[in-house]
Amino acid sequence: MEVKEITNRDVDFAKWYTDVCMKADLVDYSSVKGSMIIRPLGYAIWEQMQSVLDRMFKESGHENVQMPMFIPESLLNVEKDHVDGFAPEVAWVTYGGNEKLEERMCVRPTSEVLFCEHYKKIINTYRDLPKLYNQWCTIVRWEKTTRPFLRSREILWQEGHTMHATEEDAREETLRMFNIYKKFQEEYLALPVITGKKTDKEKFAGAEESYTIEAMMYDGYALQNGTSHYFGNHFAKAFDIKFTDKDNTLKTPYQTSWGVTTRMIGSIIMTHGDNNGLVIPPMIAPFKVIVIPIGNVDDKLYELEDSLKQAGITYKVDNSNKTPGFKFADAEVKGYPIRIELGARDLANNKVTLVRRDTLEKIEVSYEEIVDKVNKLLDVIQKDMFNKAKARRDSMIYEASNYEEITEIANNKSGFIKINWCGNTECEDKLKNDFGIKSRCLIEDEKVSGPCSVCGKEAKTRLYIGRQY
Repeated sequence: MEVKEITNRDVDFAKWYTDVCMKADLVDYSSVKGSMIIRPLGYAIWEQMQSVLDRMFKESGHENVQMPMFIPESLLNVEKDHVDGFAPEVAWVTYGGNEKLEERMCVRPTSEVLFCEHYKKIINTYRDLPKLYNQWCTIVRWEKTTRPFLRSREILWQEGHTMHATEEDAREETLRMFNIYKKFQEEYLALPVITGKKTDKEKFAGAEESYTIEAMMYDGYALQNGTSHYFGNHFAKAFDIKFTDKDNTLKTPYQTSWGVTTRMIGSIIMTHGDNNGLVIPPMIAPFKVIVIPIGNVDDKLYELEDSLKQAGITYKVDNSNKTPGFKFADAEVKGYPIRIELGARDLANNKVTLVRRDTLEKIEVSYEEIVDKVNKLLDVIQKDMFNKAKARRDSMIYEASNYEEITEIANNKSGFIKINWCGNTECEDKLKNDFGIKSRCLIEDEKVSGPCSVCGKEAKTRLYIGRQY
């Protein structure tokens, strides 16, 4: 699909999003409905995310493993709540070559049961715990409605699965990984996320507790950008996993899982992008600088490339035969944090123009200042992008003390609403049926004052609600 002009995001946000994905060469559509081709720039952004997170995981003691892609039906059925939660999205394999399989297999929608089957074999005593494993892989969920990065049938992600000797250790792990996700998204993706525990209705199938990372997009919709789950020992009991503890008694271990996906790329687009295209936060940009030579500047270009390399600044040079104006527009669409316009006329006066992608501000510097100025600008851009997104998010968070106020906000504004909640799923159902709004997460650091904003009964907690992708 060729996109000539990017749709104005305030006119049609959904079309704008697709236009940016296509025009920035992040993805392409494939002949497999609901599955996308991730093009080099899109995949390079994912590789950056993967590299940073993988380092964080390893620094916190986790090891990478690889589990099978296929799960026998009997294995998937061991944990009933889990399989019931995924049943509508499971893709089944019934033939191997020309022969019908004796037992059908699903293409993994997630890997809890595979890890449990393995853990049963390798966990015998307390000395074998904790088991801190992570997997980078592809999963399949047969989504009915798909959109690049946000929802697809084939998903690139990571999934951590850990086992612990005690409930305390498992709960600590759940929150530790949750906080790693939060740190990554705020410090690297420049996303001011809202975090908290999911309600029982919205928690992961088979989990005792689910913690969520909620990012607000430019249009006020929520994107669940990562989750961390405490499973207790339900799965371990279902799979009869036991270990001999220090007191020589048999005990059941406790389990966690946690994961993020390429959906985070979608959150970058929808939070930071503008009508010119993608805007990539410097900390996660595969190329922090795009250099556009104008005229005969080869000697200075080679010298600049060497300086950028020595400074550890990743860069790309646009040496195409397009006009400077086309190159500038293409650089903006693809979201490189800084554009260096290396022009022969400017260089004759020892001047170079730097352009910030986030603000499109042009800054004139001397040739000798380039590297120092770029390094400082990258830090400024990263902070400014976070602060801009946070200011917008905060301006779209509302309070509602009763259903009349919820109705007024839901019908006229976009964003998150903070309410008092009694804890009953009937109130969640009412919000979904009336407005298409779901619970985002509990607000556990705010005191409850007043009745439930939905039904008027006694409130037990505070809650963020909002529409979601």
